[in-house]
Amino acid sequence: TILGETHEEEDEILPRKDYESLDYDRCINDPYLEILESMDSKKTQRYEAVKWMLVFAIGVCTGLVGLFVDFFVQLFTQLKFRVVQSSVEECTEKGCLALSLLELLGFNLTFVFLASLLVLIQPVAAGSGIPEIKCYLNGVKVPGVVRLRTVVCKAMGVLLSVAGGLFVGKEGPMIHSGAVVGAGLPQFQSISLRKIQFNFPYFRSDRDKRDFVSAGAAAGVAAAFGAPIGGTLFSLEEGSSFWNQGLTWKVLFCSMAATFTLNFFRSGIQFGSWGSFQLPGLLNFGEFKCSESDKKCHLWTAVDLGFFILMGIVGGLLGATFNCLNKRLAKYRMRNVHPKPKLVRVLESLLVSLTTTVVVFVASMVLGECRQMSSSRHSGNDTLSLQDISEDVNSSIKTFFCPNETYNDMATLFFNPQESAILQLFHQDGTFSPVTLSLFFLLYFLLSCWTYGISVPSGLFVPSLLCGAAFGRLVANLLKSYIGLDHIYSGTFALIGAAAFLGGVVRMTISLTVILIESTNEITYGLPIMITLMVAKWTGDFFNKGIYDIHVNLRGVPLLEWETGVEMDKLRASDIMEPNLTYVYPHTRIQSLVSILRTTVHHAFPVVTENRGNEREFMKGNQLISNNIKFKKSSILTRAGEQRKRSQSMKSYPSSELRNMCDEHIATEEPPEKEDLLQQMLERRYTPYPNLYPDQSPSEEWTMEERFRPLTFHGLILRSQLVTLLDRGVCYSESQSSASQPRLSHAEMSEDYPRYPDIHDLDLTLLNPRMIVDVTPYMNPSPFTVSPNTHVSQVFNLFRTMGLRHLPVVNAVGEVVGIITRHNLTHEFLQARLRQHYQTI
Repeated sequence: TILGETHEEEDEILPRKDYESLDYDRCINDPYLEILESMDSKKTQRYEAVKWMLVFAIGVCTGLVGLFVDFFVQLFTQLKFRVVQSSVEECTEKGCLALSLLELLGFNLTFVFLASLLVLIQPVAAGSGIPEIKCYLNGVKVPGVVRLRTVVCKAMGVLLSVAGGLFVGKEGPMIHSGAVVGAGLPQFQSISLRKIQFNFPYFRSDRDKRDFVSAGAAAGVAAAFGAPIGGTLFSLEEGSSFWNQGLTWKVLFCSMAATFTLNFFRSGIQFGSWGSFQLPGLLNFGEFKCSESDKKCHLWTAVDLGFFILMGIVGGLLGATFNCLNKRLAKYRMRNVHPKPKLVRVLESLLVSLTTTVVVFVASMVLGECRQMSSSRHSGNDTLSLQDISEDVNSSIKTFFCPNETYNDMATLFFNPQESAILQLFHQDGTFSPVTLSLFFLLYFLLSCWTYGISVPSGLFVPSLLCGAAFGRLVANLLKSYIGLDHIYSGTFALIGAAAFLGGVVRMTISLTVILIESTNEITYGLPIMITLMVAKWTGDFFNKGIYDIHVNLRGVPLLEWETGVEMDKLRASDIMEPNLTYVYPHTRIQSLVSILRTTVHHAFPVVTENRGNEREFMKGNQLISNNIKFKKSSILTRAGEQRKRSQSMKSYPSSELRNMCDEHIATEEPPEKEDLLQQMLERRYTPYPNLYPDQSPSEEWTMEERFRPLTFHGLILRSQLVTLLDRGVCYSESQSSASQPRLSHAEMSEDYPRYPDIHDLDLTLLNPRMIVDVTPYMNPSPFTVSPNTHVSQVFNLFRTMGLRHLPVVNAVGEVVGIITRHNLTHEFLQARLRQHYQTI
């Protein structure tokens, strides 16, 4: 939790973890100001040039990670299939197919076991990583999600998972890998490699890291699909809560660098033609083109749009079903698998691998049909203009148990890498039996749903595309066979089916449309793909959320939506804020700071004063306070009257004194009494809060009256900054002036970023607990604030678009009455407060 807020989960059996928010609202003067003030125009240009070079380096490194994964996946997969295929061919005559099955099981179980071990080393490497990166870009710090160890385990684990025959893809983990590269490369240091450090003080903030992570995630999409524009839109649509034009250019440049780096090396390695750029991404759909001999064939017509809409509806229903089943499996794992020893997770992965291998082997040998090969294989009218893609489609045909000039359609789909199976469904002129396509779809649907969520690195894009392509090819076969629509192109329907099912599962629209268009290299598919994805999303959203949002909710992450509902404007900031505050004074004793830090989990604290006497004593000559006093004396009466007319929501908060004063002002209408009341409020004095000791919690000792005293707000300071000040011994004694306190620069304050020391790990025995710490040079004196009467929609838009972490609620006379954090703006929290609002009406 952040600042002590709790948040109910929709299912009480699923524990909610504690997630931190990223420090986008720095509680210290912007480091860029310090940097830019010390630079002339040329140095500023060099500083920007460094950012561009880092973005380019992130793209290149992400492309190299994709090359590493693809190379070893092909190596292991080809080795496995070569051995198994030769064994099957020999055992077909000798009757020893059980031996072939054992060989296949040996390969798959070994690979999956190693992948599971890597996840045990770094648990956050499990899954696709897209939900975690989505949370990170939304402003939530998921522990360990962008560490070097994570990307190593992710890259090695996903190639073992794919080579192990699991129904997973390597494209999703590429997004996570790119994000980790983006987070770590600009830091020039790693916690896993402590001895390798460079003195590079720039870009050491959560805001900078988030921008580089956005670029890395986009580069991962670009490397996976050869879609740099789609990667940029993915980062914008699915992740980042803050965007600007400069970031768009950098992200696009990073995506281009990743795409062409991977394309350059893959094309050179595979074809020996360096610099030809023939393979843009890990997943290549090939070129869709009708055969020249078929004059009636069209890629798609206006009549087909009706079928595409129906396919979108069915795809949305299938995706909703997939998500519902996977959610139930995830809950079951959280109840019965995760609490048990880690070995149980490995055994579950091995069980899934065992079942998948047996089903694939038996289905290929028993359920497949022998189909006639297309004559186009031997003619010059291939459906693909790229000869290498055509040869790859034809060379991947499997002839298990089938005579010459025929092939086993089920084995062709199961006994090939998933990318080759997708190309078969997109471009194979030969027919696939409707029964084979139905069985393949059903088996693949169930097994991929079971697989997603086990303790191995796994992606969902390729399994969803393959499952949907089988569905689309089945629709094309039925339309050709039973309705007589000979003009339709089976590859188009396979592509639309893939888009419909994938859109129904992940619920992406803009970015997925562009990704598929770039992957097909066919702009004419833009309209049908967009319509299909929109219909699939609308249909699926009627039943549940997308698969990534479901897993985010199951983890209890306080993810912020794009906007709030219209009905939320019935609430104000005072209805959702946290009024029970823990705060610090501008000058606070060490014993009080240590007590507050050790007895609370808050990540930021308002800096306040209680009365004018203390302000004059501690903040004499401080411009903030003097200006605040002048402002109050000049405008308090007019603002008080205006506030009373606008809202009565402040009556139960510290500003209630202002309301009482307004009531008396209107009732008496005597100028001398008004002036006396104003003077009383400006000169009010309260006994100070009790001394806080390390073994006492402030909330346990304070009464309700003490908690809700009027507090003049001066700024915010982060927990990490307070811990750093204590660690460095920044303080002064009562007999000295605050000017004698040592001053730390921004570089010294951020030296331990991103892992600041914990207050419980500090050795504070050398510090005198009666010493005083002046926090004013390090606090943020002008954070974003809102009035208690601000509509929730305005609060939400300010919080999300500006990437805030804490939003103080300050009344008309400068008193802090509460604070709003990410937990106060989640959909579930707002719904609960809205229900309370209706009950009180």
